[in-house]
Amino acid sequence: MTRRRALVAGAAVLVVGAGVWLAPLLLSLTGHFGLEVWRLEARNRAEPPEPGGIVFVGSSSIRMWSSLARDLAPLPVSNQGFGGSHIEDVIRYAPRLVLPHRPRLVVLYAGDNDLAGDDKTPESVSADFGVLVSRIHATLPETRIYFLAIKPSILRSDRWPAMRDANDRIAAACADDPRLVYVDVATPMLGPDGKPREELFVFDGLHLSEEGYALWTSILRPRLQRDWRRLSPTP
Repeated sequence: MTRRRALVAGAAVLVVGAGVWLAPLLLSLTGHFGLEVWRLEARNRAEPPEPGGIVFVGSSSIRMWSSLARDLAPLPVSNQGFGGSHIEDVIRYAPRLVLPHRPRLVVLYAGDNDLAGDDKTPESVSADFGVLVSRIHATLPETRIYFLAIKPSILRSDRWPAMRDANDRIAAACADDPRLVYVDVATPMLGPDGKPREELFVFDGLHLSEEGYALWTSILRPRLQRDWRRLSPTP
C-alpha cells in the first residue's frame, strides 16, 4: 500500500470511529431542549442529586426558581427544569432527568406553555399528565408526584379559562390515586377581583417574582415536609 493510500485509509477509519461516538451525542442534542438537557446532565454528573430525594421538573417556573434549595432546606431537592417545556417534553426527557435519580417525590410544573397557543386543549394536557405519571410509575411505582396547578398570569389571562379547566381535570385524576397530589398554587395568586396579583410577577407578567416564589413556598413546603417525614424510612 502506498503512503497516500495508507493516509486515506487511516483518515477513513478516524471518520468512521468518530461517527460511532459522535452519533449518539448529536442525537441527544437534536430537537427541542437537547442542549439544555445535555447541560443539566453534565451538572448532574458533576453534582449528583441525592438518590431517593425530591426532583423538581417542568418549565421555566421551575428552571428560574433559583432559591429552590434555600426555600425548601433541608429537604434534598434537585432542580431539573428546562424553560419553555410542555408536559410532552417532560415525558421525553424523564428517562434522563428524573428516573436516574430514583426520587421519592417528584414535583411537576407544566401545562402553562401547552395552553399558551391553540394547538392543545385541557383534555390533551390532562392526558399528557396521565402518560407522564404512567412512565414514572412504570419504573418507580411508589414515587409520589405533585402537580403544581397551572398558574393564572397577567400575560396569558385570556388563556386562564382553559388552564383552569386543565387544572380541574388533573385535580380529579390526582384525587383517584394516593400517589398523586394536586397542589393549588393558582387560587391564592388571584386577587379579590379575580385577576392575577401583579406583585407576584416580574416585568413580563408571566414569570414569578420573589413574592411569587415566596407564595409557592408557603403552600408547598409544609406539604412536602409532612410527606417527606411520613414516607422516609425510619432509622
